[in-house]
Amino acid sequence: MSTKTSGMSRGQNILRGVVLSIGAVAFLFPFYYMIVGSLQKSPDTSIAGAFPNPANLTLENYADINSRVNLMQTLLNSGIFTGGVIVGTLVFGVLVGYALAQLQWRGRGITFALVLLVQVVPFQLLMIPLYVMIARDYGLADNYLGMILPFAINSTAVIIFRQYFLQVPRELFDAARIDGAGEVVLLWRIAIPLVRPALLTVVLLTFIGPWNEFLWPFLVTKQASMQPLAVALANYISTVAASAANPFGAVLAGACVLAGPAVILFILFQRHFVSTDIGSGVKG
Repeated sequence: MSTKTSGMSRGQNILRGVVLSIGAVAFLFPFYYMIVGSLQKSPDTSIAGAFPNPANLTLENYADINSRVNLMQTLLNSGIFTGGVIVGTLVFGVLVGYALAQLQWRGRGITFALVLLVQVVPFQLLMIPLYVMIARDYGLADNYLGMILPFAINSTAVIIFRQYFLQVPRELFDAARIDGAGEVVLLWRIAIPLVRPALLTVVLLTFIGPWNEFLWPFLVTKQASMQPLAVALANYISTVAASAANPFGAVLAGACVLAGPAVILFILFQRHFVSTDIGSGVKG
């Protein structure tokens, strides 16, 4: 009986491994094809192009991008834009999420309902009034702050932090309050260290949005020296890439440059996306 059970378990494990392997290949193949296509000197859009002749591989497509787009400057602009959004999202998301989860105050339920309501309003619907307010009323056109402000508060981050803070046992906070700790100390020394997975998740999710955003920065500034990488590459792909020696490779090279930092960030932090035992600090 045990041999039969062991055989079934081994067969299930093999089947699970096969299914997961097929899924991984199907998921990774577009990224692989994008990289291979970006390295081709002569484009080959057939399936056989996924396994190119090494003699046909070159970095000329990347060199062409660098010659027409200032990659270092645009990467710096993207870093300022994305970094500012991440800082704002973390600061406001943690404060609002903590207040909604652990503090008792009038209007808390209505506030959370409004946060949920914001989720169903697409950003494109607010883009025109936001642009008028940022550019005309605040005078922040051609300014990094004008790019950052509309994204500085993220309702998704607020919801994520609220759900994590709700899981923190209230006994931890009560014990700290008895010892004389204030709310800032509670937040900094107890709540935040216990929700590190939420911090990393929000950083990654927040990074992807502004890093790939090109429409809003394009509206805010027309100065090429301030445009993020996504805007510069969008202009390159839509106008310049068609006149390149290898338009197919040029477009894929631009996609690789834009996707690379997000993929690297995920690889670096994916092992930290695990739940912590936030109940371990409570006796019993």
